[in-house]
Amino acid sequence: MQLWADAVLIAILAMLIDRYVGDPSNTFHPLRWMGNVLQAIDDRVKRRQSKTAVLMGFLSYLFVLLLFGGIALLVTGGVRILLRDFYTFEIAGIWCSVGEILWIVVTAYLTKITFALFAFRRFCKPIEEDLRNGDTESAAAKTQMMVNRKMAGMDEPHITSSCCETISENLVDSAVSPLMYLGIFGLPGAVAFRCANLMDAMWGRLNEKYKDIGHFPARWDDVLGFIPSRLSPLFVGFAAWVMRIKGRRPAMRAARAEHTKTPSPNSGWPMTATAAAMGVSFEKEGVYVMGEGPLPSIDDIGRCYRLIEVTAVLFTIIVTVPLLALLGIHVQIIFEDFIYRTIGVI
Repeated sequence: MQLWADAVLIAILAMLIDRYVGDPSNTFHPLRWMGNVLQAIDDRVKRRQSKTAVLMGFLSYLFVLLLFGGIALLVTGGVRILLRDFYTFEIAGIWCSVGEILWIVVTAYLTKITFALFAFRRFCKPIEEDLRNGDTESAAAKTQMMVNRKMAGMDEPHITSSCCETISENLVDSAVSPLMYLGIFGLPGAVAFRCANLMDAMWGRLNEKYKDIGHFPARWDDVLGFIPSRLSPLFVGFAAWVMRIKGRRPAMRAARAEHTKTPSPNSGWPMTATAAAMGVSFEKEGVYVMGEGPLPSIDDIGRCYRLIEVTAVLFTIIVTVPLLALLGIHVQIIFEDFIYRTIGVI
């Protein structure tokens, strides 16, 4: 098959795996392994308030990127290079091989590891059920696993708002950013973003323990998310139009006006856009209120994750697939070939 066709199949298959297969268990999840490596590094850093700690944060990012990105490319490159001529056959006039098909499948699966889109409905449906049954205490406890604010004792409207805020905020980190860098750089780009984002989640805290070692990962995550976050309102608004959501307001206009309400320089863009597209408000008590209209209802939780899913699918079709077919897949092959030339296989 043509390389552009491989790229299209990889993007589509990665989405299908995310929707119908999901993530591997925690025990076998590469992000869990990456977290364990970072924790081991963290445990060994003694001088935390120093320029050395800042350098350690940068070097730690390079280490996990080279380690996990290298392993991923070693696997995909091995399948493509070592099995490229294994059992070649023709389908409808198109020649391909088992090795090429395996390369597509393996690349798609490893790509899926770098993003998580349809997981939001799996997390939020139990919360919806608890709220419909009037069990706000259980709903708050489940929501607590998704957010970093105190949920105990929170009322129903603020629980629903917390769910929708988290879903919309993670549009950029969990979907748009990794998918954009996949399009530009192939699998290495998606892995590079995921490494930065995971390190920011673990080390990007503004306290004495992490302000130096977490400085580079936090700033680098902001840099990588800058363009995707500002593109996201366009696609949120388009998705809301496609879905014919009633009461929606212009998403980009709202994002430009209200994105500074969140402490993060990037998260306010998808959040304010989503609130506008749904015609609701989001409130984090004592921190911000964004949007116009009531706080989300129970039904709005489902509306929110469906809106975010449609947004990511549209972004994949319009941005990721063309970029990956024209650019990213070629960059990935360059990296794969470089690794195998380095180890002397080619």
